[in-house]
Amino acid sequence: MPKIYISVDKQRQVIERARGRCEYCQSRSDYATETFAVDHIVPISRGGTNKIDNLASACSGCNGRKYNKLEAQDPADGERVPLFNPRLQKWADHFSWSADYTHMIGLTPSGRATVEGLQLNRRGLVNMRGALYLIGKHPPKLDE
Repeated sequence: MPKIYISVDKQRQVIERARGRCEYCQSRSDYATETFAVDHIVPISRGGTNKIDNLASACSGCNGRKYNKLEAQDPADGERVPLFNPRLQKWADHFSWSADYTHMIGLTPSGRATVEGLQLNRRGLVNMRGALYLIGKHPPKLDE
């Protein structure tokens, strides 16, 4: 499959809209060890487009784990359900934080499947969230 070109202007729009965060795990790009990517929410290989409403900011960990997936298994009942779509769904409707703000908790089948499928509580993320919490940089405000 040929590489799909996303214009620099469109990439900038996606990054600005996400306010410098991964739209899946909520990591901050200014504290990331690797460059963020512009993710096709519905992958090109699965019929997605380069339109701005199909693009999301994603850290390399989430982008690599999502790959071309559209769904994952809900650990509560084993059913396959759609992954969280940051263009169509609100984060707070599907996720919350643990009491110490280090772990993402899926509240819905889609939220739980996304937490598990993209491994949104990877050790490095949990450690970074804890450190950022201590300096007042985590969690993000819901309106951010």
